Amino acid sequence: MELRHLRYFVAVADHGSFTRAAATLRMEQPPLSQQIRQFENELGVTLFQRLTRGVKLTDIGAALLPQARAVLDLQGDFLAAARGLARGDRGQLRVGLAGAVPLLPLIPLTIRRFREAWPEADVSFEESNTPALSEALHERRVDVAIVRPPVPNDAQLAVYPLFDEPTVVALPSGHAHAADGAVGLSMIASEPLIIFPRELGPGFHDAILAACQQAGFTPRLGQQAPQIAATVPLVAAGLGVSVVPASLSQIHAGGVTFHPIKEPAPKATLAIAVLRGQHAPLVSRFVSALREASAEWAERQDENVTRSKTATKTTESL
Repeated sequence: MELRHLRYFVAVADHGSFTRAAATLRMEQPPLSQQIRQFENELGVTLFQRLTRGVKLTDIGAALLPQARAVLDLQGDFLAAARGLARGDRGQLRVGLAGAVPLLPLIPLTIRRFREAWPEADVSFEESNTPALSEALHERRVDVAIVRPPVPNDAQLAVYPLFDEPTVVALPSGHAHAADGAVGLSMIASEPLIIFPRELGPGFHDAILAACQQAGFTPRLGQQAPQIAATVPLVAAGLGVSVVPASLSQIHAGGVTFHPIKEPAPKATLAIAVLRGQHAPLVSRFVSALREASAEWAERQDENVTRSKTATKTTESL
């Protein structure tokens, strides 16, 4: 049995005539009649009663017709899915996000745009740390990840720079500098520095310590946070101060104030990571959408910095 036999069967049943069905199928009537007869012989049943004018389904034919339609519908769904995957406008996309990345404004912006452009795509997310996301990429548990480089075991990964996120100092309420604006790292040199374990994000971890060294001191490390976002509650508990990505300032934790950092200031670098080689078109579409949103976000950040510097110079001249 071939799928064309089912199409012939359904067409004849719908039109009640070999002649009209043949016209719809764009074939001659005799070959269609022959195909239906062969199909009946293969099945060992009679599907149609041949009448003087047209045909009528037998009881067996009427019972088999819904199943024939269901098989053809499945074929249609299969073809639509295959073509959609090939075009990159449907399928499943699994996105990994490094610590605190979901708080970045450009992430919901990218996802919203992506869903609007490709509504049939099924996007899911997994939040973890960079080493775990690297492993997930290798094991094909995620398709694309936003990570904090360097990425371990990156020989089989393609890593593309995304942008450098500014950082801020998180201070407990009541701190001597809690009412200040921008804070220099040297101003918190005597404070216990709450930081996450290096293995969770060696690039960002080392950038924080290097900035402290550049500011003229070696930080006194306080209690470790189990992840980047967990530093804020520890600061709120009065266990020390921390340097965190600026996006974490969206956490409205009581008892914490966030402050821009005077230079030298570390950056929280982000990158996109995917397995090397061919990707599903949907992955390429998401990466393109993310890089486009990132470029727009970086441009707005530069404009904000320029306006801030202009306002500062104006104030100083007054």
